[in-house]
Amino acid sequence: MDMYKLPSKLRLFALIFMVVGAGAMIYGFMDAPSTIEEVKELEAKSHDAHGGGHGDDHAVADAHGDDHADDAHGGDEHYEHVLHQMQNRPWSALYIASFFFFMIALGTLAFYAIQHASQAGWSPVLFRVMEGITAYLPWASAIILILLALSVAHVNHIFHWMDPDLVKPDSGKYDKLIAGKSGWLNTTGFMIRAVIYLLGYNAYRYISAKWSLKQDDATDNRWFKKNFKLAAGFLVFFIYTESMMSWDWIMSFDPHWFSTLFGWYVFAGMMVSAITVIAMITIYLKSQGYLEFVNDSHIHDLAKFMFAFSIFWTYLWFSQFMLIWYANIPEEVTYFVTRIEDYKLPFFGMLAMNFIFPLLILMNSDYKRVNWFVIMAGIVILAGHYIDVFNMVMPGTVGTSWFIGWPEIGSVLFFLGLFVFIVFTALSKKPLLAKGSPFMKESKHFHY
Repeated sequence: MDMYKLPSKLRLFALIFMVVGAGAMIYGFMDAPSTIEEVKELEAKSHDAHGGGHGDDHAVADAHGDDHADDAHGGDEHYEHVLHQMQNRPWSALYIASFFFFMIALGTLAFYAIQHASQAGWSPVLFRVMEGITAYLPWASAIILILLALSVAHVNHIFHWMDPDLVKPDSGKYDKLIAGKSGWLNTTGFMIRAVIYLLGYNAYRYISAKWSLKQDDATDNRWFKKNFKLAAGFLVFFIYTESMMSWDWIMSFDPHWFSTLFGWYVFAGMMVSAITVIAMITIYLKSQGYLEFVNDSHIHDLAKFMFAFSIFWTYLWFSQFMLIWYANIPEEVTYFVTRIEDYKLPFFGMLAMNFIFPLLILMNSDYKRVNWFVIMAGIVILAGHYIDVFNMVMPGTVGTSWFIGWPEIGSVLFFLGLFVFIVFTALSKKPLLAKGSPFMKESKHFHY
């Protein structure tokens, strides 16, 4: 089987994205205010920019002096809070992009394990594509672990609950709810669990890919059977740790709030994003003359999974939203009130991109066989789920100080470039057909 040859243009574009993205991220960190005085200046400029109807308010503030103007904003405590939010913004943008591409690699690994555990006959021609995508997982894991360690070391403030004063009864910042959750939400347990999650995911990725290559040259199905058992065990580990990972790495940004559906909600977004990337890379490779055994039926199946998981994600989103909104319990509903009031465009835009668009585009069976249609739908779905992660993280870390600017764009460009470079480099190092699979003949002739 021919090896995939990584085009120099693709490698160049990936490196350009990484360099430009890194530059934009650095600028975002440098542009963040470092003192309360800078925050006051920024707010003053923001108020001046409104002009017109706010003129009288500014005159009143000036008449009462700066001290009274500060009191109207809540004094230095208000500005300190805004300072932390603005300083959190580049960190949050970096975290969101890193987690988004991490969850694509992890979702692909889970989908790959499902194919082995279910002994699916349609998908073996796609195994090496999935293995190539999961090659990004070790890199993504290292980056995530570093970001979490920096948070634990108080280099940033994106995890609010990590402030030690919040769990000290004699502190002015004491928070009874967070203190009550400190048995789980503590930095030691947080890092230990992170290491366990990441070691488990990467160990399975390494072993399964190794056994998959060994099966290529085997004279029996020994390695295939081993991979079957390993995949079944991994899926048990994954389904438990994925929920806990979601609580730790995403839900804890809002430590007063919780949802029993949250782990499944993140899982649904993870899977639809992963399957979308599998479909897009498969279509790209086929357009370059590779994967000659992949046909329209394979693309159709991938597009069906994209559609199905989009509907599953919507079901979970609505179940979570409707129950909380209808119950109207202040501690729960504030999660959505904050997002609807302060993040109206990304909140409702994400819903349209992740539900309405896939529903209208991918419902038709014929469209699922049209490659450019699947690519177009995939781009919108991936953008929608990036915004979904944005909505899950930003309100708890930057509040109303959010914006789509250099840190956000730079982070996406950097991790997109890194992802493309690592994945396509990995694809060029193995034969693109896992010829040793006992279901390969069935997969090659898959039609319906």
